[in-house]
Formats: sequence, structure tokens, C-alpha cells
Amino acid sequence: MNETSSKPMYEKIFEAVKNQILTKVYAVGERIPSEKELAEDYKVSRITSKKALELLTNERLIVRKPGRGSFVADPDTDFVTVNVPAQAVPSALASDMTTIGLVITDFGNSYGTGLIYGMEEASREHDCFLVLRRSFGVPANEELSIQKLLHLGVDGLIVFPAQGEYFNEEILKLVIGRFPLVLIDRHLKGVSAASISTDNAAAARKATAYLFELGHRHISFLSPPPTDTTAVEDRIEGFIQAHAEHGIAVDRELWVNDLLSTLPNSFSGNKIEQDIEKLMVHLQSHPEITAMFAIEYNIALLAKAAVERLGLRIPQDISIICFDSPPTGLGGGYAFTHIRQNEEEMGRLAVGHVLSIMQGKTVPNKMMLEAELIIGDSTDHANK
Repeated sequence: MNETSSKPMYEKIFEAVKNQILTKVYAVGERIPSEKELAEDYKVSRITSKKALELLTNERLIVRKPGRGSFVADPDTDFVTVNVPAQAVPSALASDMTTIGLVITDFGNSYGTGLIYGMEEASREHDCFLVLRRSFGVPANEELSIQKLLHLGVDGLIVFPAQGEYFNEEILKLVIGRFPLVLIDRHLKGVSAASISTDNAAAARKATAYLFELGHRHISFLSPPPTDTTAVEDRIEGFIQAHAEHGIAVDRELWVNDLLSTLPNSFSGNKIEQDIEKLMVHLQSHPEITAMFAIEYNIALLAKAAVERLGLRIPQDISIICFDSPPTGLGGGYAFTHIRQNEEEMGRLAVGHVLSIMQGKTVPNKMMLEAELIIGDSTDHANK
């Protein structure tokens, strides 16, 4: 185990236990160390030891008995062929079925549906299956969903992480255990985990530059409380970069970065009203504002409500731009000028990267896709 080898740890554990079985250290029918025991012995995560046991099972060296443990297999009795009716439905994932677990905060018309569409399309193309769980942006839900999908036996995972100061422990375990994992929308700083996201900084620069072209110089930047979330940080950075590129000073007094109603479990009537009133007061306190840059669609809706309640017009008095917006055809929502992320391509790439990692191939550690600026009804030339 101390040899300098490029083999993953789960393969080294597999070979060590296999050798012990072949040399009769463990006799037929004898219990071998559990996932937990192997993890402790080799100082690895249980994800890694589980993978090693799966390889031993696939080679028919052991049989795993729920609630009892893993035992050295007896070829004469443990693998007797049983005729199963064709119409029988398996109670768990079939061993020859490639499955990818997806943990996503949530999805809707403004963002997320395209991601899932792209993933499902790629899954069908590669003859594999997608198993979805929503975390609703709550880290505890995300952690539990990952654990349950691993227990179900998925071969890889795609995770759209919940916003928060830190990634949850389960994601870090997956990275350390080299489990096939792709992150969507965010990347782990300083940790080698494959991620696919929009080039948020470039997209925010593009949107801000467009407002500058329309003559806006006093732009209010709207967001939830700052968190250590790479997507949010990159959008802020792009907003600031655009100011620098155009020789315009950033006025943080115009920002509102403590909007709470769009956070997980906070989308309630009272908090929505509080945020709208907060924006109304802010606009009244800063009459120089001619445009508002909302970091997400739901915040753009708050801004629209605040502007209209003050008797101001969009876009004649105040322009609004945001990230993501639902389709407006066939009775869709208000046509905001917005940044449209390439969700379907992001979803297709995520599935392809997970499958490549499973095959031992190298994938880019960080991939960023270009976003498109869609001109809607919410922006016009500044008139102040």
C-alpha cells in the first residue's frame, strides 16, 4: 500500500483484500472487514472502501449480506443461477445499469429546467439513467440526498451545491475518495473537483457594459447577503471590472446586498414585502439611480414591484437587468433584459464528464461556458 503508484486507493484496497482471499488469509464463508473497518485500516473515506468492496463483489470473490457484512464467496453455492420471470421488477438498481445521481437546489422556468433537459438528453444518448433529488438550497438536505443516492448505488454524481459559506462534508468526501463527481454552477477553491458553470464574471461584465452603452452611470447592484459562493462572487467581480474598463467609479452606496426573501426557506409573503419596502426606501434615498442589476430573476421581480409602487416607469425611469428569465411566449412572464445561461449544454457536458471520469479519463477541472445577453422590455437609455 506504500508503493508510489498512480492507481486509485480503492483499487489498491481491492488488490490487497483479493490477495488475502486467494492466499487463504480469509477462508470461504469467512467475514472480511466492513466498509468502516477498511476505511479506518487504510485511512480513507467510506466511499473509497465501498468502491473496493464493489470490485470484489463484481469479481465474485465476496458476497454481501445486508445487515451481516461481506463474506468470502463459495463459487459452488453462492452463484447458482435462478430463472427470474421476465416481468419481474428489481427492487434496487440493476448492477449492469449505469446510473447518475443529480442533487439540484431546485428548478423552474427561469433556471434549472434547461439543465435537467440537457442531462436527460445526454443520459439517453449514453444509455444511462438519471436519478434526481432536490435540496431546496438547504445544506442538510443536500448532504442527506448525497448519502441516500450513494446508498442506492449510483455510479456517479452531479451536484448543484446549495449556497453557503462552505461545501458540505459529503462533497469533500466524494472529492477525497475520487468518486465520479461533477459540480454545476460552482467550483471548489483549491480542490481538484470537476466543475461546469457559466463564465459569470464575463456575463456580468457584458450586462453592465450594455447599461453603460445606454448612458447609465448610477447602477444599483442587488443581491442576497454576500456568501463564499463562487457564482455570486464572480458576478460581483464582473460588475466591478466593467466599471474599471469604462473608467467609471464603483459606488457601493448604491448597492443593496441584504435581500433575504429569495434565500432557501425564506420565500414568504412577509419577507417579500420587507424586501420590496427596503428597495423602495433605497430608491427614494438615492434618486440618482437609473438602473438596477439584479443577481437573479426573483430579485428582479422584487425590484420591478418596488419601482412600480413608487409610481415610476420601467424602463423610462428605471432600467432593470438580471441573470436568467423565463420564456415570455404563450403567456410567460415579464420580458426582462437578462443574461441567458447555456443550461442545456451545461447539462449535457455534466453527464459526459461523469461518464468520462468513470472510464478513467481526464476531464477539465474547471469549464466555463459563455452566456448570451437577451434584450427585453426592461432597459432603455438613461434620462437623468
